[in-house]
Amino acid sequence: MDSSNLTSTYQHIPVLLAEVTQQLNPSSSSVVVDCTFGYGGHASALLRQIAPRATFIGIDQDEDAHITEQIVASLGQQISAQRQIEFIMVHDNFAHLDRILTDIGVPYVDTFLFDVGVSSVQIDRSERGFSFKEDGPLDMRMDRSMPRTAADLLNEESVEELTRIISQYGEERWASRIAQFIVQRRAQVPYESTAQLVETIKDAIPASARREGGHPAKRTFQALRIALNDELGALERGLEAAIRWLRPGGRVGVITFHSLEDRLVKQMFRTYAQGCICPDDMPICQCDQEPVLEIITRRAIVPGALEIEDNPRARSSKLRVAQKR
Repeated sequence: MDSSNLTSTYQHIPVLLAEVTQQLNPSSSSVVVDCTFGYGGHASALLRQIAPRATFIGIDQDEDAHITEQIVASLGQQISAQRQIEFIMVHDNFAHLDRILTDIGVPYVDTFLFDVGVSSVQIDRSERGFSFKEDGPLDMRMDRSMPRTAADLLNEESVEELTRIISQYGEERWASRIAQFIVQRRAQVPYESTAQLVETIKDAIPASARREGGHPAKRTFQALRIALNDELGALERGLEAAIRWLRPGGRVGVITFHSLEDRLVKQMFRTYAQGCICPDDMPICQCDQEPVLEIITRRAIVPGALEIEDNPRARSSKLRVAQKR
């Protein structure tokens, strides 16, 4: 099965594909959960590994991933023709993993994959509002059934809250100044388009600073997207649930694209891999804490030069993998 046939229509290239399949390496008869199904790039590769019998669950909160009717139909036909694989698609946020898996009725999971953040397809579609390079509506919702958009956030939040969001989630040194400019301008004209926001950001950041570190709007757009979609909170809840559902020996892999996500995953893996937490001067363990995970990737796996050349958007990606004890 050629994964490129499934994704070429959408100009989506799955990152770290060889590394994901090598590190997760699900076996036949596995229960595999792809928490960010997207356009089926990683899924098609993982499905090749779990023949002849298995359960594959694809989850995605973005309804556009369910044009995937087209993708799922193509994928499902090939699977059913060759293998006995139960293929289940769920339109939901992986933050609700406990409910999703309980409703499906699986007893445990062998393999989890999270590929978090915004996808290339979402960025390339200007009507989604994720791109600071193309003008479009200020939407930025991963799940478009959510009532609140990025425009609502910009037009309603206080200067203090906007400063916190842009500083905390964008690590933007000019957060306070950008927030002040946003509040001043929305008093005259409410925010509706990405071009309006980009113009405000450029005006707020001094010219000398705009010449450093890439596009001046990159960090603010990242921050608004993360805050609007509660991406870090969802990742923490989803990963905690995944660790609970993993069978002993099962693996969870997480692909991240910026330092905030990677830091969260790294810290969670370390926490669950930690044994006794008693003070050093206590002669006998009193906490009885046993490690839950074994960290497989002591250092995050990053893409090689060839992959970055073929897909520049893979440059910041990192893969971390842990195994249930």
